[in-house]
Amino acid sequence: MNRLLAARARLERVPFSLVQLACRFAIAGVFLRAGLQKLSGWETSLALFADEYKVPLVSPHVAASMSAFTEVGCSILILAGLGTRLATLPFFGMILTIQLFVFPQAWPEHLTWASLLLVLLTRGAGAVSVDRFIGYWLDRSAR
Repeated sequence: MNRLLAARARLERVPFSLVQLACRFAIAGVFLRAGLQKLSGWETSLALFADEYKVPLVSPHVAASMSAFTEVGCSILILAGLGTRLATLPFFGMILTIQLFVFPQAWPEHLTWASLLLVLLTRGAGAVSVDRFIGYWLDRSAR
């Protein structure tokens, strides 16, 4: 029993900022790769949005453009830890759209993505981030 308690104590000493950094890299890796793939094969992406994805209320061209812009732009922000909480919000919208209209059977994967994003939304980017630097700088200049 003492070994279990000691192991738990060691695990609890892992800085949460390390968890936040891992969440940032994991979720950005998923979406950045998808966005870059869309951009590198733009005609194929347009065809997928027209024929397979069929997002309602938006033309395939607009949906593909919004998707690629969000995936690349918000991934870069999350990787840098800049505006991280705000940058998670479009991804939640994308996940909800994909879940409801495109791949409803992929809910375990979508839940995994949403869980990573939820950590970042509720706890921020962590100590290794531009957000933290800006917060530190604002605190110092407010004194």
